[in-house]
Amino acid sequence: MKKRIHDIDLFRKYPHEVQNELFQNLISTAKGTEWGKKYGYSDGLSVREFQERVPVTAYEELYPYIERVMMGEQNLLWPSKIEWFAKSSGTTNARSKFIPVSPESLEDCHYKGGKDMLSIYVNLYPETKLFTGKGLSIGGSHRPSELNAKVSCGDVSAVIMQNLPIWAEAMRTPPLKVALMDKWEEKIEKMVELTVQENVTSMSGVPTWTYVLLKRILEVTGKNNILEVWPNLELFTHGAVAFGPYRQLFKEIIPSDKMNYLEVYNASEGFFGIQDQAGTEDEMLLMLDYGVYYEFIPMDQFEEEIPKTLTLDQVELNKNYAIVISTNAGLWRYKIGDTIRFTSLSPYRIKISGRTKHFINAFGEEVIVENAEAAITRACEATGAIITNFTAAPIFMESGKRGGHEWLIEFEKQPDNLKQFTYLLDETLREVNSDYDAKRQNDIALQGPIVHAAPQGTFMNWLREKGKLGGQNKVPRLSNSREYLEEIMQVNGL
Repeated sequence: MKKRIHDIDLFRKYPHEVQNELFQNLISTAKGTEWGKKYGYSDGLSVREFQERVPVTAYEELYPYIERVMMGEQNLLWPSKIEWFAKSSGTTNARSKFIPVSPESLEDCHYKGGKDMLSIYVNLYPETKLFTGKGLSIGGSHRPSELNAKVSCGDVSAVIMQNLPIWAEAMRTPPLKVALMDKWEEKIEKMVELTVQENVTSMSGVPTWTYVLLKRILEVTGKNNILEVWPNLELFTHGAVAFGPYRQLFKEIIPSDKMNYLEVYNASEGFFGIQDQAGTEDEMLLMLDYGVYYEFIPMDQFEEEIPKTLTLDQVELNKNYAIVISTNAGLWRYKIGDTIRFTSLSPYRIKISGRTKHFINAFGEEVIVENAEAAITRACEATGAIITNFTAAPIFMESGKRGGHEWLIEFEKQPDNLKQFTYLLDETLREVNSDYDAKRQNDIALQGPIVHAAPQGTFMNWLREKGKLGGQNKVPRLSNSREYLEEIMQVNGL
């Protein structure tokens, strides 16, 4: 672990050299693939030539290649044999995406990220007792592809767990056959039964689903908090959704000042960031030696047919960028759909600010997920509220009526005063977003938000209806249409 910390310090110190060397390795390795031949990788491209020749791609452009790989063809996007695909359904109604997982991306990206997370944690907390117990992880499931039974598809967590070495299995709970069960509600019950008997010292997972498990454990055991079940619990590694709105939820169920929380940025496409400082909420070190070459699209360029992309040495602080990656699994100049902003340029640290498709901009207000989560967090803190989920959508203008935003929020603990909660939500949005503030002046374009307190179980019912319980599935925070909001309300009879 100390040796790895030295390597991390190296890319902190020489980020551009590490990325440039990695870029050349990717191009050289893929030059004999069908994609590499098409774009002249054998010419030994410079970054500028690469950007001129290879288009920025979305999933739709890569899918014809991915489908052929799933059917059994190889050496199309990447030379290694690819037999695993991470199924990424995310938050949308659209068909699932299948992201190739090469042996290199599994070993040098996903696994490396997991090992680095432990190395960084132990470096931050050298007195840790983490390894005296087991790590609890809530995975998804996998199954053979419908296109080809010889390849497997599933949540990236399931792909990682299935391929872990035997020794790693001994350090985690529950057993693999339970962790990879595909029926979520049955899996939760089995996990409760098995994990309460273990000495769990750490957990990893999506906050929403982890909380569902912890709450069920308390219901079954009759305990008041999780430390009565696992007294040596000290770490929760979380990702997929921002933790800010959930922080109080976890503090209530795990009441200890010694409990540590570590943010990671892992996705179906790769492992990208790890919180490397204590006490810096949601701010992560961008990991630069995982076989991922980064480019960034300024958001004012995102809708352009040929968007301008920036390399790491060209980015600026506190500007929103869409991430573009080229990887050791054969994703080339691929838009992963996330937006980030840099909080530090030496070393490069980032915060996830949202999704390129999840925002509200019906009236020029440009509200992004980061704005919404900041507002929800502040309103919760001030009114004693605790949330489990939320979504928001525009109220479109009608004759004689102003537009606005409609929020559906499921509370674990109701606010002292919903009217005050709504006021603080609105005020915080005005503070963090000048476009929203301008539209709210004197209610000219936007009236104040409407907030509905949803009954408990509302979002679970919707996810169950869509067959998306568990795994890395999550609720869309913001939408520029009313589709999700109205669907959730309809499913629940609201």
